[in-house]
Amino acid sequence: MRSRRTVLAVPGSNPRFIEKAQGLDADEIFLDLEDAVAPSAKADARRLVVDALNDGDWTGKVRAVRVNDLATPWAYRDVIDVVEGAGRNLDCLILPKAQDASHVQWLDRLVTQIELATGLPPGRIGIEAQIEDARGMTGIDAIAASSPRLESLVFGPGDLMASINMRTLTVGEQPPGYTEGDAYHYILMRILFAARAHDLQAIDGPYFNVRDVDAFRRVAARSAALGFDGKWVLHPAQVEAGNEVFSPAQEDYDRAELILDAYAHATEVEGRGAATLGDEMIDEASRKMALVVAAKGRAAGLRRTTAFEPPAP
Repeated sequence: MRSRRTVLAVPGSNPRFIEKAQGLDADEIFLDLEDAVAPSAKADARRLVVDALNDGDWTGKVRAVRVNDLATPWAYRDVIDVVEGAGRNLDCLILPKAQDASHVQWLDRLVTQIELATGLPPGRIGIEAQIEDARGMTGIDAIAASSPRLESLVFGPGDLMASINMRTLTVGEQPPGYTEGDAYHYILMRILFAARAHDLQAIDGPYFNVRDVDAFRRVAARSAALGFDGKWVLHPAQVEAGNEVFSPAQEDYDRAELILDAYAHATEVEGRGAATLGDEMIDEASRKMALVVAAKGRAAGLRRTTAFEPPAP
C-alpha cells in the first residue's frame, strides 16, 4: 500500500500553493477541483492541475486529484480532462460524497474507457472514496467492495456533520455539550471496519483549526490509535505533526521487526509454533500485530537500530 500518513489538500486554482506543495513532506498531495475552487474557476483549474502534474516535481509523493461529485455538472469533465491530459503522471482520483457503490463504479468505468482510448495501462489509476453523509455511511460496505481500483476510504467530517445535524461549527472538533466519550468514535470505527474488510486504507479527515497544531495532534492521535493509516492536512504546519503521529515510534518499530525475526526463527528453524522474545511469549497473533507496526514503519522510511540474535541452543 502507498504511504498516506499525511494527505495535503491544495487548491487546484492556486499556482503558488501548487508550487509550494511540491517541496513539502506530505506523503500524498491532492490537487482539489471541488470545494477549494469556485464554480467560475473550474475550467481554468483543470488546466492548471494538468500542467502541474505533467511539469511539477512530485518525487516521492502520491499524486492525486479530487474531482467534483456526481451531483454536479463538472464531474465528468474533471475526469476526462485530467486523465486524458495527465493520466501518466496521476496515481489516484478522489471521489467526494460517495453515497453508494454506483458512484465509484461510474468513475471506474469512465477511467477505464479513457485508459483504453489513450493507451494508458488499464487499472493503474486508483480511486479514493470520500464518505461525507449519512447515506454514504449506511452504504459503506457496498462502497468498499465496489471496485478493484479502490485504495482508501476517507472520512469527510464537515459534510457528514451537517448531514446528521451535529451541533458544531468547528470541523473535526467535538460538538459542544457532548461531554461523555467521542462523538466520532462510531463513524471512525465504521469506516475502519469497512476498509479493513476489503484491504483498503482508512484515512481520517481534516481538522480546520489549522493554526492549533496541538489540537490537530490530539485529534490525529485518536484515529491513529484506532488504526487509521493517515489524515488529511490543510496547512504545512500540520504536515510534520501528522507524519509523526502516524509513524510508529522507533522503539516500537524495532520491537516489531524483532518479533517477526524471532517468530520466523522459531517456526522455520526450530520447528516450534511459539517463541519467546525477552520475557514475552510470542505466537501467530503476535506476528500479525508486529506486521502492522513493521509495515507502517517501513512505509515511513524508518530503519532498524537493533538486530535479532538467535537464542543459544
